[in-house]
Amino acid sequence: MGSVALAYMGEAVQPVLEDALERQNRFIAGNLRRIFLLIYRMVGNAADAQDLSQEVFIKALQRQEQLRDPEKAAHWLSRIATNAAIDYLRRHGRVSFCELETLAEPLRTPPAESPEQALLRAERRALLEEGLQVLTDRERAALLLRDVEDLPAEEVARHLNCSKATVRSHIANARTKLRRFLAKRKS
Repeated sequence: MGSVALAYMGEAVQPVLEDALERQNRFIAGNLRRIFLLIYRMVGNAADAQDLSQEVFIKALQRQEQLRDPEKAAHWLSRIATNAAIDYLRRHGRVSFCELETLAEPLRTPPAESPEQALLRAERRALLEEGLQVLTDRERAALLLRDVEDLPAEEVARHLNCSKATVRSHIANARTKLRRFLAKRKS
């Protein structure tokens, strides 16, 4: 094959590569915050959540065929993130929670609230983070996937590799523990 043919092929392939790169960038931008927050809520540490988020996107981008349908890709990405967080927790045990203010600048949203509202939100967040610490890893994952990510029980069961009944049990136990925790805090 001559150099003219190779140059022509390079010119023909360039738009395809640029289009693929643009799709990857849109996929990452559209899911980064959601995946980071899912992982952060599970592992409770911003630095670890950032590292795990990177790993999740690397794994996802290595399997381009899974990214064709955006809705399925989002669920698939959530599953990778959940598994990565659970694996991390198994390897490292529980980690201490840190404030969300330590996050990288691109993940922050500028506050458009009064100082009183910001204080109340920070208190609620701290209370929630403290309450999540009383849950087991599986209870925390099931509760976050079901109530925060709004996934159906069947999907949560697939993410956690267990039955729907087990998911319901984890969620019920988590809610009970959180209610007890809040009741103790009020008294």
